[in-house]
Amino acid sequence: MSDSSPLPPVRLHTEAELARDALSTPLLSRAARLARWAGPDTRVDAGGGLVEEQLPLAAEALGLSGDDAAADASEAWRVAVDSGLVEIVDEEEGTVRAGEDLALLTGGSPHDVLAVWLAALETVLADASVPDLDGLLDEDGEVDLSALDWDPEAEAEFLDGVLGNLYLLTAGEDAPGESPVPLPALAASVIVPSDMGEPTNDVLEQVSDAMMRLDDQFRMLEPVGLVEYQPVDEALMADADEEPAAPVDDTDVSRYGMVRLTPLGLYGMRARLLEAGFEAPAVGDLADKGADALLDGTAAFPPAAAQAETEQWLQRRESLTAARELLAAARGSDGGAPLRRLRCQQALSLVGASAEPALREVLDDAELGGLARVWLTEHGAADVPAPSEAMVYWLTIDTVAAQLAAEGNSEELRALVEGLAQQHSGFFAAVWRVDHPATADVLEAMGRLHPDKKVAKEARKAAFKARSQQGG
Repeated sequence: MSDSSPLPPVRLHTEAELARDALSTPLLSRAARLARWAGPDTRVDAGGGLVEEQLPLAAEALGLSGDDAAADASEAWRVAVDSGLVEIVDEEEGTVRAGEDLALLTGGSPHDVLAVWLAALETVLADASVPDLDGLLDEDGEVDLSALDWDPEAEAEFLDGVLGNLYLLTAGEDAPGESPVPLPALAASVIVPSDMGEPTNDVLEQVSDAMMRLDDQFRMLEPVGLVEYQPVDEALMADADEEPAAPVDDTDVSRYGMVRLTPLGLYGMRARLLEAGFEAPAVGDLADKGADALLDGTAAFPPAAAQAETEQWLQRRESLTAARELLAAARGSDGGAPLRRLRCQQALSLVGASAEPALREVLDDAELGGLARVWLTEHGAADVPAPSEAMVYWLTIDTVAAQLAAEGNSEELRALVEGLAQQHSGFFAAVWRVDHPATADVLEAMGRLHPDKKVAKEARKAAFKARSQQGG
């Protein structure tokens, strides 16, 4: 995942909703309870962890029992220390007190709560990148590092890559959204090269190993609220010679693990991506900015996200004022101008009839007169002057240029190109003369896209004439 291009825009819950989610996560709520439980007699070791004899007391305070109680209490304590809910008073004595950030969980703003949660998330992500140390202890009870094939940086990059892909799968227009992602597909997304047809056995084995690592990691990440996770079916990890306890369906992909980012997880991942330098927009970012920022900012948005962003922008403005701002921002002869005008036209389709004066004001504008006539006609306005032939052709070139910028060589654009050539006799003989910066590029694209070889040749000839006329 490159940080040079913007990621798909995401729709986030409000900070108030996300803060409530954060406070209800098992790990942060346990960390807060331990921060309130700690007192003058609480002692920590040199690393800030609870001393071993106090772990049972901490587990009891959290209402935990069983084999994992002490480990779960220890993890909650680390989160409390790392996220500022607990402060170490004296390192030599190992004494602690409640941290300043503890009060933020009850008296701070939603943003304050989320800041604490993000600190907790970083602690858990760091822990998730540490391998299982069981079986690596030597005779003295120390970790045998020589037996540990572990590259901390590579492990952290692997987990970041997986979570980045999960973010993309969640954020995209065609993303599953609320639907979980199968663990094999997610593991394959970071292991299998994009240009590989049929994965080799070696690659498939790497995917299987990655799945097992991710199974452990997602189990750790679920209590902090980053993901909802259905673990790998234990029967799949049983010895091949063992008889399964119950009949299993080998075609059920959910048995191999299913994961999705929670709304809180989507917020957390976006915050981490922004911190890492990625451009990760969220719907609503542009609501308080000018029309120029809206049209430029939504240029690369998928249709649904662009409409949602525009709706939020319009909600803050009076219709007539908004229409005038949009039209003013849509002008220009630069490469991005056609797509700005397309986004402007789409935004104006959401504006009521009270915007009519703004559209009438630009009827004689060479760049905006065509789209103004379209809007007025669609809204049933009276006395809309007919466009000149030159304006019709200019608007045609502008529209195709915008579609090219928005969609590339899509099937929809191919259909538009075919329709234009059919509807206008002598289209190419006239259109190459249009005084639009994109005329030659549009005609070349029409020559590429049109399935009829004769028509495509006409388009290419017209493109050559347009290029010559422009001095190119």
